[in-house]
Amino acid sequence: MMKSFDEKLTRILAEPNCREFIIADAKDGDMGLGIAAPGFNPDHDAFPFRRLEEYRQNMRDIVSQGLVDIMLMSPSSCEQLAINEGIFNDSTVTPAARANDTTDVWLGLTGAYQHTPSIPFRSSTIDHILTGNESGEGPRTGADLGLYSITFNNDPHLDARSVECYQEFRLEAERKGFRHFLEVFAPNAPVNPVEDVGRFVNDCIARTLAGISQATRPLFLKMPYFGPEAMSQLLHYDPSLVPSILGGASGTTHDAFRMLWEAKKYGARAALFGRKINNSEHQLTFVRFLRELADDNIEPEEAVKAYHGELEKLGVAPHRALEDDLALTQV
Repeated sequence: MMKSFDEKLTRILAEPNCREFIIADAKDGDMGLGIAAPGFNPDHDAFPFRRLEEYRQNMRDIVSQGLVDIMLMSPSSCEQLAINEGIFNDSTVTPAARANDTTDVWLGLTGAYQHTPSIPFRSSTIDHILTGNESGEGPRTGADLGLYSITFNNDPHLDARSVECYQEFRLEAERKGFRHFLEVFAPNAPVNPVEDVGRFVNDCIARTLAGISQATRPLFLKMPYFGPEAMSQLLHYDPSLVPSILGGASGTTHDAFRMLWEAKKYGARAALFGRKINNSEHQLTFVRFLRELADDNIEPEEAVKAYHGELEKLGVAPHRALEDDLALTQV
């Protein structure tokens, strides 16, 4: 079945000013948040977080809904859902897996890794993501799309090593026909001060891409949303880029809806929301309004009010009163 991601990306590359917008559900949080990744469970006294199986059931439900274009998973979830269960075989949703780890995404409650400069590594392999086995032989029933992540911390030795690791990955991916997109985080523990983080990340992206031939180039970019100026700056430099934004912390519903709407206004072509979707009151309804926003069918404030109306119909209690959920806390 033709995947909506491939169709939209083809149109975006052919016509950069088109209104297509890609949405990904980023449910790879078990590679960073650990036991807390499935999200808070208010109905359970002994263990406050959901089970891994509940996390995966939400993935199944959202893939079945068919409104997102990409489901980003950990390699282990990808193996279970794509290879063992085949849930993407008759779906327009593209499976993707986190293809590398960086220590700054270790945000569990029991460590402080995010306070030391990021170290790049890979706990999975491309062959396992593609086929589920070390040899890479057999049907490629896993994901042929992966997320590769880099965090630059304004240190020449650390940052050069990160780029070297990325080069090793790209060359292997090219040999094995594995597609990828590139995530560039803000510095998590800069060794040297960074005055303008948005400009620093843009510079890092430009320098990294300048050394990459077309054969190993990422399909699109993923980065924090630093606001209109930084997004416009990057696209002024190279209008052919396909930037996407990551969601970050949950915030209010208005925070999420406004971020997607504004980022698209200033040139973003995709959004990868993890905690914003996972911590919502009703994930399928939340995703439905993200799609309406991405397709220019509704404005952010109107979407928040309509979302609360749907929660009331479903009998689902909102996390906040409507007035509080209309607040913007992440501007």
